Amino acid sequence: MSECCKSGFSWGGNPVGTETTLGDNKAYVTGTSKSAAILIVHDVFGWTFRNLRLLADAYAKEADATVYLPDFFGGEVVSEETMDDPAKREAFNVMSFIGRNSKDKRFPEIMSCAKALKSQFPKVGAIGFCYGGWAVFKLGSDPSLIDAVSTAHPSMLEKSEIEGLKVPVQILAPETDPMFSPELKEFANKTIPTLGVPYEYVYFPGLVHGFAARGDRNNKAQKDGLERAKRSAVNFFNEFLH
Repeated sequence: MSECCKSGFSWGGNPVGTETTLGDNKAYVTGTSKSAAILIVHDVFGWTFRNLRLLADAYAKEADATVYLPDFFGGEVVSEETMDDPAKREAFNVMSFIGRNSKDKRFPEIMSCAKALKSQFPKVGAIGFCYGGWAVFKLGSDPSLIDAVSTAHPSMLEKSEIEGLKVPVQILAPETDPMFSPELKEFANKTIPTLGVPYEYVYFPGLVHGFAARGDRNNKAQKDGLERAKRSAVNFFNEFLH
């Protein structure tokens, strides 16, 4: 992971959901649907990140789902001020953080939360931002666990995780993304159509890694892009969860 994973903009606003638990994990929950749930796997800013809670509220309302944003970092929270404070960004060692939150350590929790939702809801989708991107692809290898997955600018994604997909998948891909490289984009776009699953690749020209969760709402191009990403995810989940 790189510098782009810890920079961005806070959106402001007040989330309307509540805090609860999902399995053994603390979680933000919003929405009242009994028929569909969406699991959000967060980026490095974690489950308290206001931007993701606001997105959860939007998905709940517009995709008629109950949306859960669990804590997958064991209570560790990265301050939102890190995004626009050069000193805090410099002090935050992304690779050490990822070492504490490796795939092997965190995926069992993520899978457990998906199982908990699947035991309660007929349809379950998942969306992962940055760090969470690899995780939803791994969930997508098991149709008994998840019904559809979406990701925005995934990080740490491996070719084997792309090849293992068995459910409908959506990728929200900015033009510039060191974490989802041109090579990996090309691999995804060649491989996924051979897997026999519905696939939607949504391209965002001029935008960069992190735009869908941390874009600048005061910049028209970024605001248009992050809102288009939100609408695209909502439309995807409406199609495959209802």
